[in-house]
Amino acid sequence: MARQMKDSGVEWIGEIPEGWKVTNIGRLFEVKAGGDAKLGLYSDKKDEKHPYPVYTNSSNSSQVYAYTSMPIFGENTITVTGRGEIGRAFFRNEKYDAIIRLLVLKPKLKLDSRYYAYWIDNVIVFFTNSAAIGQLSAQQILPYHVCSLPYKEQEKIADYLDEKVGEIDSVIAKTKRTIEDYKLLKKAIVIDTVTKGLNPNIETKESGVEWIGKIPKHWRIIKAKNIVQITNGSDPKTEGDIPVYGSGAQSFKTCGEYKDGPTVLIGRKGATLHIPHYIDGKYWNVDTAFDVIQKDKGILLKYYYYNAVCFDYKKYISQTTLPSMTQTDYGNMYIPFPERKEQEVIVEYLDKKCNKIDKLIVKKEELLSDLESYKKSLIYDYVTGKKR
Repeated sequence: MARQMKDSGVEWIGEIPEGWKVTNIGRLFEVKAGGDAKLGLYSDKKDEKHPYPVYTNSSNSSQVYAYTSMPIFGENTITVTGRGEIGRAFFRNEKYDAIIRLLVLKPKLKLDSRYYAYWIDNVIVFFTNSAAIGQLSAQQILPYHVCSLPYKEQEKIADYLDEKVGEIDSVIAKTKRTIEDYKLLKKAIVIDTVTKGLNPNIETKESGVEWIGKIPKHWRIIKAKNIVQITNGSDPKTEGDIPVYGSGAQSFKTCGEYKDGPTVLIGRKGATLHIPHYIDGKYWNVDTAFDVIQKDKGILLKYYYYNAVCFDYKKYISQTTLPSMTQTDYGNMYIPFPERKEQEVIVEYLDKKCNKIDKLIVKKEELLSDLESYKKSLIYDYVTGKKR
């Protein structure tokens, strides 16, 4: 027998089952902000004085434990990220402490908080009007719409979603591990090829550079500044369709100015500065990325690019809050240097190998996107009662 549905009166919720009501978070939950961290109240080890885990803005605890006499939050509650990735919600069924980045939702009546954690995390789109950018306050969360339904139905929906979402999350985790394995395999192939060449039986010698190790005996080791020129980027002044790069995984906007490739873009600052790009066309780079151009005809820029993939960035990155590199750092990096003809053979080999692995990664990333979309759709359909 088909379930009788009715209009919820809220456009983004749509129809809900007869017998359900639309209410708001403030009617069902008491909402409090997490506390401030204070010296002496926390420990990085669990013991009798500090037995309770402390949560920040993720699904995992922060590996810190709270003092017993603190106001501790209890079971069947929800933590919601109030700063950063706003609106991420996690069900908590233990005693714990939460820091100020989190909002804690405690039921005012008999509720299954698992059901509402699914709702908040996947259905609600939060907006903030706080003066602080990207901040959701306890007061701001109260009016957001959720459904009110019998406890037994909440429980059944939460039980079903725990099982199904757990299965999907398991596949997602496995897919992510596979993608990381492919990336590690790709990097291992690149490192082995640019440092050893393609002849496994050739005589070798010590390079004297840790990340390079032994190289073919007829190769040289050379500083990058002797064969390439590393120049600064700048902000573009006109609009257009030329891709603009920083130290990110891809171009982030377009402009009207351009430089002509080929070039290799290497990061100057930012969390993704370790990801170089080979550009064979028109481009522009802002000041978070350097561009590398050929200075010596003996270097093939695509070969330099494959070396840049292998650089030991941890050794050179400045010890600051924002990771950064300098032209001097890059210029003084040693690279293994075969004759240009051999570089061309190496590049051709690596292009084929890497393209094959990249295609596998793209397929896995498409699967990941499909799984995330399916998971979100599944949760939406069940928590709003469109499916039973």
